[in-house]
Amino acid sequence: MPNQDKMQLFENQPIRSVWDEEKEEWYFSVVDVVQVLTDSVDGRKYWNKLKQRLSEEGSELVTICHQLKLMSSDGKRYATDVADTEGIFRIIQSIPSKKAEPFKMWLAKVGKERIDETIDPELAINRAVETYRKKGYSEDWIHQRVLSIRVRKELTDEWRIRGVKKGKEYAILTDEISKAWSGMTTRQYKNHKGLKKENLRDNMSTSEIVLNMLAEVSTKEISEAEKPDDMDKHKDVARRGGKVAGDARRAIESQTGKKIITKKNATDFRDLMNNLIESDFGE
Repeated sequence: MPNQDKMQLFENQPIRSVWDEEKEEWYFSVVDVVQVLTDSVDGRKYWNKLKQRLSEEGSELVTICHQLKLMSSDGKRYATDVADTEGIFRIIQSIPSKKAEPFKMWLAKVGKERIDETIDPELAINRAVETYRKKGYSEDWIHQRVLSIRVRKELTDEWRIRGVKKGKEYAILTDEISKAWSGMTTRQYKNHKGLKKENLRDNMSTSEIVLNMLAEVSTKEISEAEKPDDMDKHKDVARRGGKVAGDARRAIESQTGKKIITKKNATDFRDLMNNLIESDFGE
């Protein structure tokens, strides 16, 4: 099942979900849905009891659920009961909850947004822009971040064409690019900024984002020119593409006497923007 994992939020409570590109359908973690609807501490226990009752009653509802490996709070993937939107609607009907109607409306909205974005990708970009604005990022930063999303997609499209496998192999090549321009793997870079599961690019300064884009653009251009056909060649291309940005970083640092790579993260950048606004418009 070609899919894209995502964490949806209903009333600030996480619902793990997977988008099936072939079927154009969302699959939601049943345990997460049950936990939200019942306000229970352990949604898994409630769902197991409900499954048993429904099975004894001969309900076909249990059979429409299947399992996918979803990310857990410990960072590992475990087989988890999931159901499509129709299945979740039917589960909701089996649970007495004051949140049932609001949750049904939320489900319909989530499904429509994803289908609309599949038809018109610009909608997804616009939604990302609004999300970053609400989080307090500057317009200049948002512009660079959105551009970086496009650059990243162009690179991964090139990798896909050349037979690179999504997931582990993408991660290996991304680390090679990162090491070549920043001197750190993605994990080391995140540790440098004090991050855990947060998105690294969302915590980069404008300069860091620009250099990271340069590294990825260079890698894509070299790959298109040389057409690497195995991982060793892809790694070599990734290192050379990253080195282009690494050389640029060192040149800038030599001219300015300041380090490009910073320990600052999104919180620091937002605080800086708030301080600037207060100093410009305050008393």
